[in-house]
Amino acid sequence: MVDNDALSSKEAADRLAIRTLVDAYARCADRRDAAGQMALFTEDMRFIVFMDSRDPRPTQLIERRADLAPVFEHLKSYEATTHFNGQSTIALDGDRATGESYCLAHHVQVADGKRSLMVASIRYLDSFIKTNGKWLFSERKLMVDWTETRAMT
Repeated sequence: MVDNDALSSKEAADRLAIRTLVDAYARCADRRDAAGQMALFTEDMRFIVFMDSRDPRPTQLIERRADLAPVFEHLKSYEATTHFNGQSTIALDGDRATGESYCLAHHVQVADGKRSLMVASIRYLDSFIKTNGKWLFSERKLMVDWTETRAMT
């Protein structure tokens, strides 16, 4: 646990910048800003998806920022999404950091004229790097812990 009274101003600023990065990712997703979302990653990043967090085999692995475009563009297939970020932890090590953050992702779908809501409980396991004074994702593991789909009225 972090002792907030003992944080240096630099560490506090780094922690805030990383949390802002995590929140920007969710905001870009909900605004369908794929280019903005991609810009939050280093060029040589890794994005690893585990649609079942209990399965050690990834569902998807992307190792170039340019290859993120179809993943983020896919969000346009939903009528609306809301990604609500919850608790997070960050471990700083100079210009590198690791972290874990929780997200409840809500996806409104329309099929055959009927609306449904899919909610996913996601944990992100992240590696960050500070480049030219800016924090970016160098690796993001998307771990889906559970999903629920229900009809909407």
